[in-house]
Amino acid sequence: MPGEERPRGEKLKVRAQDRPNFRRNKPERTTHRHGLAEDITNPWKNGVRVKPRGSKRKAHQEEGEEEDGITDNLSKKILREAQAQQAEVEAEAVGEAAALVGAAIDVSGRSVVAAAKKKMDSDDDSDFDDDYSDSGSQWDMEEVEVTEEDEKALAAFMRPSSSTQRTLADIIMEKIRAKQEEGGMAEGALPGEDGLPVVAPRLDPKVLQVYQGVGKLLTRYTTGKVPKAFKIIPKLSNWEEVLFITEPENWSVHACYQATRIFVSSLNSKMAQRFLALVLLPRIRWDIRENKRLHFALFQAMRKAAYKPGAFYKGLLLPLCVEGDCTLREAVIFAAVLKRVSIPVLHSAAALMRIAEMEYAGTNSFFVLQLLDKKYALPYRVVDAMVDHFVRFERDERELPVIWHQSLLTFVQRYKNEIRAEDKAALRSLCKRQQHYQVTPEVFRELDNSRSRGERGEGASAME
Repeated sequence: MPGEERPRGEKLKVRAQDRPNFRRNKPERTTHRHGLAEDITNPWKNGVRVKPRGSKRKAHQEEGEEEDGITDNLSKKILREAQAQQAEVEAEAVGEAAALVGAAIDVSGRSVVAAAKKKMDSDDDSDFDDDYSDSGSQWDMEEVEVTEEDEKALAAFMRPSSSTQRTLADIIMEKIRAKQEEGGMAEGALPGEDGLPVVAPRLDPKVLQVYQGVGKLLTRYTTGKVPKAFKIIPKLSNWEEVLFITEPENWSVHACYQATRIFVSSLNSKMAQRFLALVLLPRIRWDIRENKRLHFALFQAMRKAAYKPGAFYKGLLLPLCVEGDCTLREAVIFAAVLKRVSIPVLHSAAALMRIAEMEYAGTNSFFVLQLLDKKYALPYRVVDAMVDHFVRFERDERELPVIWHQSLLTFVQRYKNEIRAEDKAALRSLCKRQQHYQVTPEVFRELDNSRSRGERGEGASAME
């Protein structure tokens, strides 16, 4: 009873009807009235979330961009408009340069504007692709040392220096004088008192002013883009006259390299040959003569010229051999270029035969040695021409230079199986008269331990 004291140790007894029923307060368990497949196929009917929840980080970034006032889409639009404006500015610059030149010059049936757009737009990005540093480094002759004894040995086979070498200015002046004699040009076409080359009166004065300014820029050019007005010169029919206005003899060495790239790639083989012979070759020889070495930019220009093999041989190498006054230093440098470039066999075979048949100069052996050392499969006609080239020195009383003996040994080593039996007998007779204590025994050994042309054995590597 309430109020009564319960003895210690006696448990409190609670009736079942007085106990709280906790199960009645729990919610009843619900069962799915549909399967998982229906949730997947029709999620929106069963209250399943279809759209993913938005990322708080992404929302925060969008809020930050909106506060700054520039979104990604707006940035893309601004960049697109800037590029379009830059393209319009470049097109206007090309049009202005083309308009100046197109008023007076014909571009072989095409307008200067079309030539400028085709050439300028494709070369803008390649102007920075130089193969040399801008620090003005020079290429040193590390492979062959030039000594006074070598120069004296070769001096006996060198012709005396000829008159001043013809340059582009000489060619232009000859054309001007020829037109003056015909009565087609006024006397004022020759250079004036101020020294400016007034060579083409039919050109607009604005054209002369533009290219005189281009010439002044090229005198201090080191790196970067070349003026667009200069790039369209190879597309002009009278490109020699326009190029003369820029005064190529005053260009920097880096400008010579860029000009060689542009003209060799744009002109055909015959016109590229004229550019190399009238502009690049005189500048190379002058640089070697003044500095006793060749600037690396000009060395790279010679390598670029080899992309037109016919123009390279006819515009650089063969004129140097024909003059007969090539110095030892020049021969070593040109031979180094030959060693580093890859030239097709037909062009090299024709050049080798031409050098073998021309009047001998001591430095020619440097070029012969490098061409033979390339191991071309030479035609039999060239092999026979080389045999005649060496045999004609049998009765020469002069002491032949060491480079001549080295070129003979290289020829016998490379083409001993393509030499006829009678030619080998002639070479043995030659070696008995023209001897070198180290080289000649090797030549005899190669001739004695090889088969001749036409004999049975492995197929010859030469071509008919």
